[in-house]
Amino acid sequence: MRVVKDAEERKSEILDVAEQLFGTRGFDNTSTNDILQEVGIARGTLYYHFKSKEDILDAMIDRMTGRLIGKASDIVADKTMPVLQRLTAMMLALNVSDDLGCEIMAQVHKPQNALMHQKMQERLLTQVNPLVTSLIEEGITQGICQTDYPEEAAEMALLYSNTTFDALAEYGGKERQKKIMAFIYNLERLLGMERGSLLDVILPIFQETAQ
Repeated sequence: MRVVKDAEERKSEILDVAEQLFGTRGFDNTSTNDILQEVGIARGTLYYHFKSKEDILDAMIDRMTGRLIGKASDIVADKTMPVLQRLTAMMLALNVSDDLGCEIMAQVHKPQNALMHQKMQERLLTQVNPLVTSLIEEGITQGICQTDYPEEAAEMALLYSNTTFDALAEYGGKERQKKIMAFIYNLERLLGMERGSLLDVILPIFQETAQ
């Protein structure tokens, strides 16, 4: 007997199976036929929800970023934690560290997926910027940082951090450490903070992403 599911339930099922296959076999080694067989649906059903395998990946990125933003938002809202500690925890929450997430990110960073990478960055920046802005505004109230433009400072900090994180893989040893220290120094100046204020905040983030 054929099982009839509503559109959202079926779409979620397809994404769940695709995530599993992409994580175990890799994106390039997974075909739409593999997904069809695992879910047990006709090709027409798949194409009703997704135009292509790349469209499935795009939807997975949407779902993944939504989860990451949800975790980050919960951390920012936890006023029992000091503001700088929340900044560290929030940035770590946005780091993709599981095998599936790393497989998806590897696909996003491929040259042929440049548009997808751009879309993901835009989604994250749009949603993370208000969170960082709110932390900066708290820092201003507490006298930790000084800037008349917290929202713009948050935007510049995120763009700078995005560039820095992407480029770090090209460096090693002393050069990598120099790039990290320069990032911390410039970020402190951008936010009007005392030198060294962000060392304990930023270094754990880079240490975690290097693992």
